[in-house]
Amino acid sequence: MSSQQGKYNIKALCNMLGIQAGTLRAWERRYQIIRPQRNSAGHRVYTEEHVKVLKWLMDKVDKGFTISQAVSLLENQNTDQREDESEEEQFETRTHQQQISYKLQKALLSFDEKLAHSQLDYAFSIFTPEKVAIEVIGPILVDIGTLWERNEISSAHEHFATNFLRSRVGMMLISLPSDQTLPKAICVCGPNEKHELGLLIFALFLKRKGYEVIYLGQSLAPGDAHVVIDEVQPKYLFMSCTLKKNIPTTVSLAKALKEKFPTLDIGLGGYAYDSLPKEEKLRLKPFLLGTNRQEWEEWLATHEI
Repeated sequence: MSSQQGKYNIKALCNMLGIQAGTLRAWERRYQIIRPQRNSAGHRVYTEEHVKVLKWLMDKVDKGFTISQAVSLLENQNTDQREDESEEEQFETRTHQQQISYKLQKALLSFDEKLAHSQLDYAFSIFTPEKVAIEVIGPILVDIGTLWERNEISSAHEHFATNFLRSRVGMMLISLPSDQTLPKAICVCGPNEKHELGLLIFALFLKRKGYEVIYLGQSLAPGDAHVVIDEVQPKYLFMSCTLKKNIPTTVSLAKALKEKFPTLDIGLGGYAYDSLPKEEKLRLKPFLLGTNRQEWEEWLATHEI
């Protein structure tokens, strides 16, 4: 029988792998890592290839990864092959980062501040601050937000973790010097936005590149953006949005500010924009920063002086 033909029903597969059927269906729905076939009765059936993928993911989970980290690692192995490194070298590098991120997240969700500081200090001892912020802290931010939205952790867990990370990233932002010859950039949350950790990570990225960053954090009172821009005279204004419901007011403000300050380059970022339909993303493309360092670099390159 071909490895691409359905062979196992969900009960047989779960017994074989030692996984709950509900967990498997949640993985399929959220991460779309496999697409089971359907038999004539409409029931799920799984191939040998599906079994291979799931065993690989479960092995990573058993070694300490979260499922989202394991899926990311699998996708990176399939799509991010670099010519100057062997596959084994890439795997070891990613595993190290993933393990550090996992241990830090576990400490935060256990309210273990001392251990969290220790894990983060270790990360800074082997990686650059920018790499730690984007590739170690960034995935934790996404995972904790997801866990909280799904009611798998309490608001106390979410507050403790994000406040800890905000404090450490904020300290880095303050300590880094600026290149006074580079443009000024204002970073602020969009209207009604309170979640600023993602914005802090982006501000750190800018500061590491030498930009003079005026970090304002949570959203401003109506009209105050005009006052700040008049006084600071920045080249860039960056606004973040983590809640989809706040996108319309943030976009409306961006357009109004662009009309009043034509030379101001405005960038919009944050996880809320990931959920937009493709057509809406195309319409907002001049404003959208993207979600990773490469996309941020590309946006800045197209808006250079």
